[in-house]
Amino acid sequence: MKLGCLFSELEEQGLKNDLEISDRSYKQLNITKDTGEFLTFLVKVSNTKTILEVGTSNGYSTLWLAAATADTGRVTTLEIQQHKIDQAKVNFERAGLSEKIEVLGLDAAEFFKQAGDQYDLIFLDAERIEYMSYSKDIISTLRAGGGLVCDNAISHKSEMAEFMRFIKGCNNFVTSLVPVGKGEFVAYKSA
Repeated sequence: MKLGCLFSELEEQGLKNDLEISDRSYKQLNITKDTGEFLTFLVKVSNTKTILEVGTSNGYSTLWLAAATADTGRVTTLEIQQHKIDQAKVNFERAGLSEKIEVLGLDAAEFFKQAGDQYDLIFLDAERIEYMSYSKDIISTLRAGGGLVCDNAISHKSEMAEFMRFIKGCNNFVTSLVPVGKGEFVAYKSA
């Protein structure tokens, strides 16, 4: 299946699902298409090879990230809900990108405590109010010269405020709030 067709299908299906489903654990809450395009731009322009995504859902954003990486690029994505992991894996297979993606059924705080690797890019799109609880681990897991992107920075500004203040207060980060999609808070970690 052509990736563009799959993206369109998942966009439509996600919007329909989220309108019809009231149980938040079954909502997909996908990024917007322009956010996917923005992530693609960031990955390509920075020649990103290793990506950590927190919050897989149905894999829509994961596919944007994986498709943008070079042949040797890898995406590690975290999701705690098994039904979403199952759905995402099907979508990764359909896209022909499953070999570039590792799905871990771990809570982000648990993952960051044991993380040994550093990543070129970390994309946060999960429970925003929990970011502060593992904020120092995020910083140590992001390599120098790497980037941090947080979705929903405008749409859920109050939930993101403390975390954004924390990152802005770190001397080794340059930050920006980009009005794409639901708002992307981006931070570059200098050496």
